[in-house]
Amino acid sequence: MKKTGYKDIYVFITGSTPQVITETIYALAMKKPPVYPDGIFIVTTCKGKALAEKALFDRGILKKLTDEYDLPPIDIKQISFIIPSDCSGNLLKDIRDESENEAMGDLITSFIRKMTKDPSYKLHCSIAGGRKTMSFYLGAALQLFGRPWDKLYHVLVTPEFESNPEFFYKPKRNRSIVVNGKKLNTKDAEIVLAELPFIRLRSKVSLDGKGFKKLVEEGQKEIDMAMIQPELRIDFSGRTVNIGQKKIKLTPLHLMIYAAYLKRKLHYCKFSQRQYCRDCIDCFPLLLDFSTKPALEEMAKDYMKMSVSRAENLLYKHTEGLKHEELRTAISKIKKAIGGALEDEALTSLYAITSPRREYANTRHGIRVEKGKIKIET
Repeated sequence: MKKTGYKDIYVFITGSTPQVITETIYALAMKKPPVYPDGIFIVTTCKGKALAEKALFDRGILKKLTDEYDLPPIDIKQISFIIPSDCSGNLLKDIRDESENEAMGDLITSFIRKMTKDPSYKLHCSIAGGRKTMSFYLGAALQLFGRPWDKLYHVLVTPEFESNPEFFYKPKRNRSIVVNGKKLNTKDAEIVLAELPFIRLRSKVSLDGKGFKKLVEEGQKEIDMAMIQPELRIDFSGRTVNIGQKKIKLTPLHLMIYAAYLKRKLHYCKFSQRQYCRDCIDCFPLLLDFSTKPALEEMAKDYMKMSVSRAENLLYKHTEGLKHEELRTAISKIKKAIGGALEDEALTSLYAITSPRREYANTRHGIRVEKGKIKIET
């Protein structure tokens, strides 16, 4: 009986040892609560497919397993083989060179990417079979696209029985098999399913690349960018913006406006459940939002932390709020000050007030730095 609302999907990497398929199915069925597959996908080559079909279907080992342990039957229609093609469009018979290895990597990552788009699927991925590079690709693909409920496993079998052509799972009743002239008893075999932890980057980085290499490059770039974002701290008493070790002096008016954009990012996020902002600009306000009297009165509260009298003069002078051109001029001067201090175009684009497009009064402006990096001193 199903214990969750998920569809449990098994993903195997196999080569010349199809035993890993039945060993993993057996191990998951023995868990408490047991896990049974709603679908099985086997990533392999033409050679690996032939070996798996011979063992699972021709020899009937899969049916023997499900019958012996009274498991839900696994129909052949539940099993799909995923095989990459070479540059000529021919299905790979084996992995023998760099291009074939790359084709396998691209296939695995695109397949996992596709499967993880369905929130009803819970992936159970086994890296026990196939070539080592295939296992690496599967683990890496889960790091890039895996959800919190997806699992990665490696099946461990007693060495004497590992890869043995006569051993596919531990039978209920002991039987003897002979290996290299040595008699073994299946009661001495152990099958252990090790769940492997992995770092999940899915919600942390934005990935658009098609091939494995491109995805890795994009992921590394995103991680590097996140790591180089120093803390941004507003110090009203010192009238400074502190970015990492850089201390940037701003006029009270400019610091007030800059703080207003930071507060909009901190307090008006539409997706508070997200840990990272990345390219989201939904919190970016219009110039119209900051050019009203109520907006100025709210911003002036920060001005008063620096100078009460000058804040009162500001409110007296701008009875209807700041004008659009005054805001544009301030944004430009703030960007110039931050850019001059950071001397880094990429960092400046994160910490300055910028706009994704220009539409005069309807233009949205905001600050792209991650909200977790922002500190405003009271």
